[in-house]
Amino acid sequence: MDFAKQRNPVNGAAGFAFVIALHVLIVYALMSGLAHQMVEVIKAPLTTKMIEEDKTLPDDAPPPPPPKLVAPPPPYIPPPEISIQQTQNTNAITAVQHEVVAPKPPPAPAQVAVVAPPVHVPAGTDPNKYCPRKPDYPSLSKRNSEEGTVVLEFLIGDDGAVKDSKVVQSSGHARLDEAARSGLSSYCHFKPATDDGKPVQTWQQLKYTWRLED
Repeated sequence: MDFAKQRNPVNGAAGFAFVIALHVLIVYALMSGLAHQMVEVIKAPLTTKMIEEDKTLPDDAPPPPPPKLVAPPPPYIPPPEISIQQTQNTNAITAVQHEVVAPKPPPAPAQVAVVAPPVHVPAGTDPNKYCPRKPDYPSLSKRNSEEGTVVLEFLIGDDGAVKDSKVVQSSGHARLDEAARSGLSSYCHFKPATDDGKPVQTWQQLKYTWRLED
């Protein structure tokens, strides 16, 4: 057996692999480059043909619209001449004289009589002067040591007598209030008020204080 002429299997496999890789690269380059170039070459005449076909009008395009016809204007007819005769007014203008009458002066305003208010003189209500006697102290009030101040409102008639009376402020004891009101009507005679010297009746007030030492 001749070992010198026997091939090395490792070198043969490497060469075979190199050849296969080289073919793969060549096929990939051809497919990527040539395919792109072939597409561009085929695309160019198609695009040119489509643009040229767009420039040509289709056979079924509608015809252009007809021109608009404008009617001629109507003939001018001049208006008829109308002559108007103006008549002069022969009526004489008569002058009318107006008598100017001066307006009457307004009547003088009526004089209003100014009535002065009446002179009022208040009534005299001093109890020391017009009440000669004090009201009696109720005996039961003394035993109970009741004291207080009562305010009375009373009506003085035009003759000075007490016509009416009422309690405005109580002393706190009804017996003292009633005793003061009764004594006012029984023992007092006041000076009546006057308007322009004429006696008139008026309401007045009086304060009376009850104290046991009095």
